[in-house]
Parts: sequence; structure tokens; C-alpha cells
Amino acid sequence: METNKKKGGLTGIYAVAAVIAILIASTFSMIRNNLNLGLDLQGGFEILYQVSPLNENQDLDMTAVINSIQKRVDVLGVNEPEITVEGTDRVRVQLAGVADQETAREMLGTTANLTFRDINDELLSDSSIVQEGGASLAYQDGRPIVSLKIADANKFGEITRRVSSMTNGENIMIIWLDWEEGDTYKAELQKSLQGEEPKYISAASVKTEINGDCIIQGNFTETEARTLANLINSGSLPVKMTEISSNVVSAQYGNDALRTTALAGLLGVLAVICFMIYQYRVPGIIAGIMLFAYIWAIFGVYALMGAVFTLPGIGALVLGVGMTVDANIITYERIRQELYKGRSVRSAAAEGQKLSFTSILDAQLTTLIAGLIMYWFGNGVVKGFATMLVITVIMTLLVNVALSRWLLNMFINSGVADNKPTWFGVKPEQIPDLSKGEEQFYYGFKRQDFLGKSKYLIRTSLIIFVAAVALSIFNAASGKGLMNLGIDFASGTKLTVTSENAITVDEVRSEMEAMGYDSFSYQSAGTTTVYATTKESLTTDQLSEIKDTFIQLYGEEPGDNVVTPVVGKELVHNAIILTLVAWVAMLAYIAFRYEWDYALGCLIALVHDVFIVLSVFAILRFEVNTELISVLLTIIGYSINNSIVVFDRVRSTVKDSERLNEKKYSDIVNEALNSTFRMSIFSSISTLLPVIFLLVLGSRSIFTFNFAMLVGMIAGTFSSLFVAPTVWWYIRTHYTPKAKAKPKKKAEKEQLDEYTFKGINA
Repeated sequence: METNKKKGGLTGIYAVAAVIAILIASTFSMIRNNLNLGLDLQGGFEILYQVSPLNENQDLDMTAVINSIQKRVDVLGVNEPEITVEGTDRVRVQLAGVADQETAREMLGTTANLTFRDINDELLSDSSIVQEGGASLAYQDGRPIVSLKIADANKFGEITRRVSSMTNGENIMIIWLDWEEGDTYKAELQKSLQGEEPKYISAASVKTEINGDCIIQGNFTETEARTLANLINSGSLPVKMTEISSNVVSAQYGNDALRTTALAGLLGVLAVICFMIYQYRVPGIIAGIMLFAYIWAIFGVYALMGAVFTLPGIGALVLGVGMTVDANIITYERIRQELYKGRSVRSAAAEGQKLSFTSILDAQLTTLIAGLIMYWFGNGVVKGFATMLVITVIMTLLVNVALSRWLLNMFINSGVADNKPTWFGVKPEQIPDLSKGEEQFYYGFKRQDFLGKSKYLIRTSLIIFVAAVALSIFNAASGKGLMNLGIDFASGTKLTVTSENAITVDEVRSEMEAMGYDSFSYQSAGTTTVYATTKESLTTDQLSEIKDTFIQLYGEEPGDNVVTPVVGKELVHNAIILTLVAWVAMLAYIAFRYEWDYALGCLIALVHDVFIVLSVFAILRFEVNTELISVLLTIIGYSINNSIVVFDRVRSTVKDSERLNEKKYSDIVNEALNSTFRMSIFSSISTLLPVIFLLVLGSRSIFTFNFAMLVGMIAGTFSSLFVAPTVWWYIRTHYTPKAKAKPKKKAEKEQLDEYTFKGINA
């Protein structure tokens, strides 16, 4: 019976692995086809417009503006555009995969202008003749028509009388949206006869004078009639659309970014799985199975949601891989520690899972708080990153914690691992022989006085801070600025010049100076890409000139990112607010779950991490852009994860301790750090591996993002081990009233519910 049970347990694991493999294989094509790639992965552009009325006394109807933009996008044939209103007078348009970006850009930016003209293209009236929002879908004899409410009946009667008097079939009134000099009805009619979309939106016969409201009838379907009504309404509200920020990515550059980043991400995931198997043996294999299920679930959710997958999203996904494996590491390390005490495999697994759950839950919830705040208050890159981060946390709790623990329990309960601690990476000689009265003697590594060494290590951070401040002051004095602010914050234009063949900075600089642009700075990104950046916000005409030149030279259209000063100032302000709100929310949660001094320790650790990243960027003069805000918020969540693991151990020890004094608090902190050190280091390794692969092999467009991740994670690991616990210890020993001594209790030796005796059941 026991043998059958073991076989049954293993068969269940094999069956689950097979089901996951079948699900991945059978849904791969569907998920791939339904993923919406962002413009940074397939080319396209994003433009932020400031919308203002042409007439001072006219109110803005943003719904009508959206309708007008949507019409123009429909003409371009772009699938699933994103058009969103920001505030009360701004519109952000994202078009991924558009073929002719320059034409699309010009079409979107033109003022929406509805005009009525005759067959000879002479102006009859502008949109003022129609009541605002006066076009609607109606029916006549059961057939769909468009009803028009006329604002000036006398003028409309005059122009309809004029058109109706024309002979030879010329009694036609044409409604144009954005008519331009050179447009003709006859030329557009020929396009229509050839099956192409004409530029005019309606050409209606006028048989008699109309002195009031009227209808437009034809062979309309209901959808066509409704669309025509929307177009007339959108065109009846002329507005001025000023481009205040833009980001254009060439299709070739997007495809290269997707390919290189996806490959680097895959290698990073495989490296994490290999690390887990090497460290934890069979549980590591279970973590690998879980990881494949986790990634499949992430992509599946993204496909079902219709969310846009971007380069920062890939970065967040790879980071999520490390963070979700972190939950496994916390559990597996807890199980190991119970094995080191002499527990049996079954007892150690049960106790380890129970003790680790609180740390995992608190760590994931703090990251979720950061993600939600980024989503609510962020936009663009930050919001895309936040979407992936939120989904990552949810999938970690559902797929990782639930599925991974279920598989592990299935494996343990089958009995196949009984008396086999080596299957968990624990050697028999590391386990005490309880039959001889031995106690735990192995802890995973040699015990250290972390608290005693922390003051020396913290000085390293102070040296970095001082060096950064000194260098920043020097740079500011020499006119370079305290930080190397990217155009996201300082405003300006960034061009991405690409070629199929190798190009150099000198070649690009020479061409730019020949066109009269001498204020650019240049940076090579590999052998086929050069970045050209200036603090000036170039106009559309200037960009067109530059792009035409490089298309002729290299055969590819350069990408561009333009930010005006007003947007740059707002980004700085919003970034500061976003960070502060995230801090306050997470620290409020920690103070609620723990105590205020734990929260203060985490706060100072977070400030440390942010300043370390900014200091390194200041010293190396790396560009500070909006992606760095995503990194800082992620580091905040990541650093708190490790700090919570340490503080969870500190809190449980404090509750069970008596006669707390300075020495006792020191022992408590050191004991907690010694118990969680391997856990923190392994968690960092599992997260750093994907980041390193992305940094070395991924797209150069997110190099800054990945480098900041690398620095931030190292700083976060350091602060969770040395800064946060040290701050907590200092508060407890200097500013917390001494607790009254608890009544003495008879010391009780920990009772293990199932012992391991060498030679008997081990």
C-alpha cells in the first residue's frame, strides 16, 4: 500500500506537469496572436496634445474631439488605437504599427474643420451652420438616415437653393472634414469609384431649398449612418491641437527590441530555474514547473485583458519572475531550517510552510500597494509597468503560493521523500542526532555579528552619497546641471537613428551639423543605433527634414521623442508626488501590521536605496528619465520585501523574549539576520539573474532601466540586512521606554512533534 501511495503521489505531480505543458502548447498561438504589442515593440508613435478652442468663448467638448481623432485614425487603418483624455484639456494618442508615421502625425494634428462645399469645391459654409452636436441617427420608412439640426436656417436655405439650381447632376453638396487647398471633389470621387476611401465624408443631392432642419439619406447601413452623424458632430467643433510631447519608434527598431529583449528574458528565466534546482533539488524542480505555469498565466491574462505589452512590461515580467521565485525561496529556506533542527521531512515541510506564509503575504501586499499607486497616478511608461507589476503579485499569490505548495504537499504526502533530506539540499551530517541529545549546530553558514559590522558597511553608503553630492555641485557650477536629466524632465528632443549596417556617432553628427543642428549630444547604442539628444523641442517640420535625410542615407526612419518644457516640469512634480504617496501607503501598512519603529526602519532603508541609485546616476552621469521612476518604485517594494522577512523574524523573537535590554536587542537582531541571510541573498540572486541577462543581452533602449534595477536591488538587499535592522535596534535601545520584566516562566525546550533519529528514521 505504501508503495502504491508513493507512486500515486508522483503520478499526480507528473500529471500536473503534463497538463501545464499541454495548456501552454495548445494556447501558445492564441495568446501570441491576441497580445497587443506596444509601439516600442512594433513601431508607431504616442503624442500628447493640448486641446484649446479656436473661439475664446467656446467650451471644449472632449467627446467630440475624441470622435474627430478616431475618424482620422480609422482612415489610417490602425488596429486598436489608444485615445485617452488626460485632465480636462489634453488627449494622448497611441498608434502602434502605423505604416506611414509622418502622414499620420500630420493628419492627427490638423485642426478639425468641417466645411460644406459645392461640386466645384467652392466654400458654402463652415460648421457654424449646424448646431453643436446636431447630427443624429434617425430612420425614414425603416431605413437609416442622418438628421441635421440647423443653427442658421436662413443661410442654409440660401446655400441649398443655390446647389439645387445646378443642372446636369451637379446639384450635390459635399461635406468635407479638413479640406485643404488642392483637394477636389472630382479626384476624390474617382478614388471612391476605385474602392478607396474618399477624403470627404458625405456627398448628398439637393433637390430643393431647405429652410430648417434636414436629413441626409442614401444607401446607408445603420453603422454607416451613425458614423456619419458622429463625424459631423466631431467636425462641428473646431479646436486647436498643440503637440506638447511625442514619442516615435521605427518598426525595425521595435522588432529588434522585441527580439533581443525576449531572448534575454528567456535566458534569464532558465538561469533562475537552474539556480533553484541546484540549490533546492526536488523543490527547485517544483518551482520550475510553477514558473512555467506563472509565465503562461501572465501572458494569458494580458491577452484576455487586451492590455498593451511594452518593453518596461517585459522588464516588470522578468523582475516578477525573480520576485515570485522569492516566495518559494522563503518557504524552502524555512523548511531547511526546520530540518537543521532535527525535524523529519514531513514535519519540517508543514512547519516551514506555516511559518513562511505571513512573510510572503506581507511582502507581496506591499509590492501590490506600490503597483496600484503607480497605476492610479502614473501614465505612459509608468502605467504599463504598474499593470504588469499588479498582475505579477496576483499571479504570485494564486499560481505560485497555491500551486507550488499544492505540488510540494503532494510530493511530501506521497512519502517518497521520507528520510531523504538530501532531496531538499540538506546533508545528513548537518542534522543533529537527537537520540544523543544533540541540538542544532548548523545554520547554513557561519554565524556573524551583523549589527556590529553594520556601522562600517553603512559608511560605504555615506561615502557614495558624499561623492555624488560633491560631483553634482561641481557639475552644476560648470553648467552641466546637478543631474543629467533626460528630456522627459528637462524637455527637448531625442532622435534614434538606426541602420541595417554599422553607423558611427561621427557620421550622424556630421549629417546633423550639415543641416544646421549643432546643439545635439550623441551616444552610440550598439553598432547600428545612435541616439542624438538636444534640450530644444523640435517642430514637426524640423523633424520631417531630419527624417527625410536619414531615410535617404540609411533606408530607415529615425524614431523621435519630443517633450515640451511644460510637460517636463509636470513630470518632475508628478514623480515626486508618486514616490511620496507610495512611501506613505506602504509604511502605513507596515505600521499597522507591525509597529511604528519597524515602519521607520523601512522608511530610512527606502530613502537609502533611492539616494544610492540617484547617487550612482549622478556619479556616472547616466540619464534620469521617467523609466527611473518605475525602477525606484519597484526597488521600494523589493527592498521592503526583504526587510519584512527580517522584521517578521525579529517580531516573533521579541514576543517570546524576557528582560529586553540593549544586549538582548542586539542578540535578537543578529539572530534574525543570521536566520534570514541566506534567504535574502538567494532571493536577490534569483531576481538579479534575469536583470543581468536583460542588461547584457536585452534592448539598448531599456539599458538605463536595467542598470538602475541592478544598482537598486543591490542597494535594497544591503539596506534590508544592515540599514533597516540597525535603525530599529537604535530606536528600541535609545528611544523606547524599557519594558517591565515579564513574570518568569520555566524554560521549555522546543518540542518537535516528530523527531529524526539517525539510524532509525533518518
